[in-house]
Amino acid sequence: MARVIGNHKACTINPLKSSAPLGGALAFLGIDGCLPLLHGAQGCTAFALVQMVRHFREAIPLQTTALNEVTTILGGAPSVEEAVDNIYRRAQPRLIGICSTALAETRGEDMVGDLKLIRPRHPEWHGLELVFASTPDYFGGLAEGWSRAVEAIVETLVAPATGTSVPRQVNLLASSHLTPGDVEDLREIIEGFGLVPIVLPDLSGSLDGHVPDRFIPTTYGGTSVDDIKRMGLSSVTLAIGEQMRPAAEALRRRAAVPYTLFDRVTGLEPTDAFVATLMEVSGSSPPAKLQRQRSQLIDSMLDAHFHFGGKAVAIAAEPDLLFALASLLSEMGSRIVAAVTTAGSASAARVPADTVVVGDLDDLERTIAALGHDGCDLMIAPSHGRQAAERTGVPLWRSGFPIFDRLGVAQRVSVGYRGTRDLIFDLGNLFMEAAPDHRAVYPDPARSRPPVELRNDRHPTTQAALG
Repeated sequence: MARVIGNHKACTINPLKSSAPLGGALAFLGIDGCLPLLHGAQGCTAFALVQMVRHFREAIPLQTTALNEVTTILGGAPSVEEAVDNIYRRAQPRLIGICSTALAETRGEDMVGDLKLIRPRHPEWHGLELVFASTPDYFGGLAEGWSRAVEAIVETLVAPATGTSVPRQVNLLASSHLTPGDVEDLREIIEGFGLVPIVLPDLSGSLDGHVPDRFIPTTYGGTSVDDIKRMGLSSVTLAIGEQMRPAAEALRRRAAVPYTLFDRVTGLEPTDAFVATLMEVSGSSPPAKLQRQRSQLIDSMLDAHFHFGGKAVAIAAEPDLLFALASLLSEMGSRIVAAVTTAGSASAARVPADTVVVGDLDDLERTIAALGHDGCDLMIAPSHGRQAAERTGVPLWRSGFPIFDRLGVAQRVSVGYRGTRDLIFDLGNLFMEAAPDHRAVYPDPARSRPPVELRNDRHPTTQAALG
């Protein structure tokens, strides 16, 4: 267990954390025919829009209530009503996801009560769903905003339990650190067992980098509202990441759907656990392709562990992503010498490091500098960490949000057997480039952990099936 240390600096330097409203809007972008609406000033929405456009390199549908001095003082309910009416008449969305900002929340807006008064005045809003998520900027970061938005979607749209379920239908709650490529790969794994997944949110359908054949003013692709309403009929919910626990709990309360939470699906044992659950739910064996991918992952771990052993790594990321990356590196024999995250959580406390700092990229840079020459072999951070990497002379592997100076971010896969294999190759190649003559660097006994043992006995059911 890591010791989570809060940050008491007077100001943030080189921020790591993105805002909660951005995370909430991003979650709504995984729903088909949706248009997210930030309830706040224009600047709040403009900043979030720029960040998402730079990261995904796609057109992002995002609107604002454009609060000004007068509407902030007198109340923003009329601004919300006017914005929703304009959006409905011009774009005809299936769903409008409303995310609050610090400006509205600090004033004490009662948006839940306001919406109950607004909706009856507009019977012309046929087929329009309104979902409100409380995501003030001063509460958490991107992951917290995402989590609250998904929980609000479940509480608002999922039909209550009816006592019956649809055979072989399962729910997949995807956390914010999963790329569209990750979500697509997890769906393919689930479908390989003959199961029918409903993914929430599904960025693989809306932000996977495709060009529509016509102009679409809303999201194009993703989970449909009708599918979300049917999530209560699923036999089980598979939640990825600790941040998805509130939404999974909401599904269980509302529709009595049991859930299994996976803290990560990156690595051999975590993927084995995921596959073992799918085998239990489906009652079938894994497809031959999955068996082959598991064998390839084991081989890649054997090939690469010489380059990982004893390496010192510094990571700055959201809690669930930090835990997934740090755990894999630790299992490969590396040491986590610096860990910085955006908020304290159960995932942060389980990171395999001595301490985890809730802070910014400046904290990461200072820790690396204090380690001295050759004290750190690799830095993992979003694109904003590139200047710190240049100043410290440590190689940077970009991960998290935002990444705006590399292509193919949405298609990157780091989950499952295949994704873990590719992640090991990417990181291993960085270690090799830094090593003289590109030879394997055997760990210094003074710096290394005990030799890595590739164990397959944690999930005997999966071992028997996959070999």
